[in-house]
Amino acid sequence: MIRSLKFINIPVADQARALTFYTEKLGFKVLTDQPMGPGLRWIELRIPGAETGVALFTPPGQEDRVGTFLGASFACDHLDETYERFLREGVECLAPPDKQPWGTSLKIKDSEGNVLHLAGR
Repeated sequence: MIRSLKFINIPVADQARALTFYTEKLGFKVLTDQPMGPGLRWIELRIPGAETGVALFTPPGQEDRVGTFLGASFACDHLDETYERFLREGVECLAPPDKQPWGTSLKIKDSEGNVLHLAGR
């Protein structure tokens, strides 16, 4: 039966630009980067300390998904410090961390215009 989430897919228009963003700005590590058929490339990343991967790939015919809201939330320690680092590094933050009774969250945009949600612990 199902035991975990292997990866989430993030639709991207430019895989090279997205790879740079996710590795250099967010600190993800490359698990695999290889051709996947004619004109296609499979890039799968790992978040240090996590089991779930992130794939930077847009299936043919799904290009309209690039630049939308990603239906996932990344857990993040020290969200206020992360927000300050993102500002220094030029990561587009939609607003400062939002502190609510149920927790703190932050929305950012990746290099492709996708809105990512980060949730503080």
